[in-house]
Amino acid sequence: MNMTVEAKRKNSGVEEGRREFSFSSRDFNVLRGLVKALTGIDLHEGKSDMVYGRLTRRLRELNLSSFKEYATLLNADIEGEEVRNFVNSMTTNLTAFFREPHHFEHLKNRVLPHLMKVNAASRRIRIWSAGCSSGEEPYSIAMCVAETMPPGWDVKILATDMDSNMIDTGSKGVYKEERIAGIENNRLHRWFVNGTGSNQGMVRVKPELRDMITFKCLNLMDEWPIKGPLDVLFCRNVIIYFDAETKKTLIDRYFDLLASHGTLFVGHSETLFGVTERADLVGQSIYEKL
Repeated sequence: MNMTVEAKRKNSGVEEGRREFSFSSRDFNVLRGLVKALTGIDLHEGKSDMVYGRLTRRLRELNLSSFKEYATLLNADIEGEEVRNFVNSMTTNLTAFFREPHHFEHLKNRVLPHLMKVNAASRRIRIWSAGCSSGEEPYSIAMCVAETMPPGWDVKILATDMDSNMIDTGSKGVYKEERIAGIENNRLHRWFVNGTGSNQGMVRVKPELRDMITFKCLNLMDEWPIKGPLDVLFCRNVIIYFDAETKKTLIDRYFDLLASHGTLFVGHSETLFGVTERADLVGQSIYEKL
């Protein structure tokens, strides 16, 4: 039996009378516009409840009585601390070690051996994890590199995210034990140290991997302090949040940085079809620069 719109609203707990703060469509549109301007993320109408849920804590902590006041505060100091909190609240940080494992198999078995041949003279490899969240992706990349590359190679991984809290977590390299549950034992013993005492139930990534990675807070809509050329670029589950124009602009900037035949990994639900003609699909959501 189909539910009425009113019944759905009541069951979801989002009817206006049950909310702690009033949240009009105008409030949502103002905040949605700020999100787009600051991050490039294009929130559709169905994200209204998400925005409300993520920002109510900010209103409480700032002792504000309305979303209108909050938007006024953000606009009054667009470079301020609260704007960073706002951006952190609006970003999604779903990640895991070796998420979408076929990407890391391709990196280890195809891309890195190829780079050892074409970059033999320089013995230099540069990799960027764009939208790295809390660091599991770049550490997974680093494990593949460390397990594949012979000594003497200059390999550096740049890991960036617009969420400063995620960058802080990644740079520390400390995670709850459940975060590494899917990693095979030989990798666990080789690359992680178990916490003791007050750190019981935690693990820390070993320095050999942490030293390979530079974590930086970076908004992809801003200027990039990256010269390139890059050999490998991971940007997974990021462009899905952008409109068509922003996708094309971002992907074009990526391919400007990639070396000839450099590799770009995107998310499993993302495609470059209709976005660029500068790439050749060489695997599931894996592209090589033409």
